[in-house]
Amino acid sequence: MLHPYFKPADILLPKEVPTENWCVVACDQYTSQPEYWQEAKEAAGDFPSTYHMVYPECYLETTDAEQYAAGINAAMERYLSAGVFREVKNSYLYVERTLADGKIRHGVMMALDLEQYRYEAGSKTPIRATEGTVLERIPPRVKIRRGAPLELPHIMILIDDPERSVIEKINPSDLTLEYEGKLMQNSGSIRGFRLNSAAAKKLENALSVLPVRDNLLFAVGDGNHSLATAKACYEELKKTLPSQEAEVHPARWALVEVVNLYDESLQFEPIHRVIFQTNPEELMKELYRFYDVSDVPCEGHRITCLLGGKKKDIWVKNPPSNLEVGTLQKFLDARLVQVGGKMDYIHGVEVAEKLCAGDSDSMAFFLPKMEKSSLFETVAVDGALPRKTFSMGHACDKRFYMECRKIK
Repeated sequence: MLHPYFKPADILLPKEVPTENWCVVACDQYTSQPEYWQEAKEAAGDFPSTYHMVYPECYLETTDAEQYAAGINAAMERYLSAGVFREVKNSYLYVERTLADGKIRHGVMMALDLEQYRYEAGSKTPIRATEGTVLERIPPRVKIRRGAPLELPHIMILIDDPERSVIEKINPSDLTLEYEGKLMQNSGSIRGFRLNSAAAKKLENALSVLPVRDNLLFAVGDGNHSLATAKACYEELKKTLPSQEAEVHPARWALVEVVNLYDESLQFEPIHRVIFQTNPEELMKELYRFYDVSDVPCEGHRITCLLGGKKKDIWVKNPPSNLEVGTLQKFLDARLVQVGGKMDYIHGVEVAEKLCAGDSDSMAFFLPKMEKSSLFETVAVDGALPRKTFSMGHACDKRFYMECRKIK
C-alpha cells in the first residue's frame, strides 16, 4: 500500500557522462551573473548535460521563452532516444553532497504526491511552501514542463527531525553506489546510493511516525517555484484525463531531495536585495516616508543599506512584520515602482557589493539571517514567510541537477 504523501521513484541517471559535465546548478542561481552561466556552458562542452535541459533565469529577459523551451524539450527527447540514460526503478537514492567548504549534506531522493501540496497562503497540506510564491515566475517554467518528457529536480524538501531518526539512521551496509563525481566550477562533489528493500522500509516507517506540527510534514526549502510549476502542470493535465487515469499518471508526482533541517551542513543564509536602474537617494527618501526610521540604534528592525559605496544602518520603528525581510519587502513591493528600478535577490554580501560597485544607479539592502530551528513553527503558526527570506547555503552549495524522471 502506497504512503499517502511519498513513494520511491523510477530514476534516470546518465550512463557514461562525467558529473563535472553533466551537472549544473539550480536554474535560479547567479541570476545577475551571466558570466557564470557562460562558464557552465563551456564546462558542459560537447557532452550530454543538464545545461541543455534547464532554463537559467539569467536568460529570462534576453531570450524567447517559447524557443528556449522548445530547445530544452528537443534535448530531452534526443537524450532519451540516444540511450544517454539508465533507469534505477522503484528506488530511493541516498545522496551525499560534499560542499565547497568540505561539509557533507545528506538527503534522500523520493517522489512526493502533488495532491498533498499547496503553495497558497494559509495552506494546511502536509507538503507546504515555506516562503511566498511569486506567481509571475511560474509561467516560463510551465512552458517548459508542459511539453517536457522529463523532470529534473533542484527541489530540496525539509523534515523537522531534531532527533535525527530518519535519514541519519540509514545504514551504509544497506546502500549500493549508483554514481559519484566532482561538480563543475569548484562546487564540491556528489555521490548517490540506492537503498535496498530493508532500508527502504525502515525509511518509510520512520517518516510515517515522525512528529508533525499543524499537519506539516514536508516543508519546501529550495525550489518552491519548480514544485509550484509541477503542481500547475498536473492540475492542468487533470482536467483532460479521466479521474482514474489522472490518479496514476506520473505527472502527479514530483522528484525531490528530502533533507533534515538539522543536518549539520545546512546553514541558513540571508538573501539580500540589490536594486538596479534606480535613484538610490530618492528610494531612501521614500523609505523614510513609508516608515518611522531612525538613524541611531533603537527598538525595531535594523537594515543595512549600501549606496554610493558606503554602508549605513537604519532602524525601522514599530515594524509591521516579525522578520526584517518582511518589513523591507513590504516597502519595496509598495514603493519601488514609484521610484523605478529592477530588484534582484543576491546570495552573499561580497557579490552584492561587487554588483553595486561603481554604479551610481544601484544600491543594496543587507539582511540578517534567521535561525533555522524556528522555521517549522513559524510556518505552522504564521504561514509562509516573505519570499526570498533565506537561502540554504551559498549559491554554489545549491542542489545541482543530476537525477531525472519521466513524467509522460
